[in-house]
Amino acid sequence: MSTVLEREIKKKRLNGFSPAEQHSECKKNLLPVKDALDILSGKWKIPIIIALTFEKKRFKEMQREIEGITPKMLSKELKELEINQLVKRTVYDTLPVTVEYSLTNYGKSLHKVIEELRTWGLQHRKRLLSKN
Repeated sequence: MSTVLEREIKKKRLNGFSPAEQHSECKKNLLPVKDALDILSGKWKIPIIIALTFEKKRFKEMQREIEGITPKMLSKELKELEINQLVKRTVYDTLPVTVEYSLTNYGKSLHKVIEELRTWGLQHRKRLLSKN
């Protein structure tokens, strides 16, 4: 089964595109993938998104739930996710101040991507374990 990108490249070859044009087309198709990987890169962003999938959480709740993450790293990653509009930070005027984090609708749009990564990861793990 060929990917969308492979089918598109074959179609371009059949339409007489030169190797340079094919290379340009490949680069154009890789750019959005690179952008997505840049936003989700690192060890912690996907676990944070998963932690916020079902409900909003306070900072300490996430820190306890995401094993091994330091407060400094959690803070840094949450800021980056907020900048990229995937996470919303809500501050409540209470004593002491209460801060909650939740996924934005845009952040929730990653659900299918994460589910596909999970499915692929399960298949990959099964494949590797069956060879040993």
